[in-house]
Amino acid sequence: MQTKPDFPLRLLYDGACSVCATEIERYGRMDREGRLILVDISAPDFDPVPLGFSRDEIMYQMHAIDRNGTVYRNVEAFWAIWQAFPASTILGLLGAFITLPVVKPVARLCYKGFARIRKYLPKRDVACTAGSCRIGNGRTGLN
Repeated sequence: MQTKPDFPLRLLYDGACSVCATEIERYGRMDREGRLILVDISAPDFDPVPLGFSRDEIMYQMHAIDRNGTVYRNVEAFWAIWQAFPASTILGLLGAFITLPVVKPVARLCYKGFARIRKYLPKRDVACTAGSCRIGNGRTGLN
């Protein structure tokens, strides 16, 4: 893996993808130190050009960018996210586990498969941006 990120870390995620958004927003709720900044790339006003990416590139795989501009993609993005959490937590342990020589190539292969099928996963309704799709779980919105 690369050098540890210099926080805060901007997480570029597809908020229209229900699976992606659920996972990334969970990390946001768990982040008690403000180390993660969630950026929904499906938002109409999001422009990837200033970041040096095309829309297709940024939609294809997870990206995380630290304070110094270091870019982490796909499995490395998750590794960078997990560095935001103490080593004694499950996410901190995942950050160490993913670096194991046998685990890393398997994780990359699994992520590559996920990236290919992601466009077929359920999408959130436009109404979800205001939190109305979360009725019944005690929250009115996450942002």
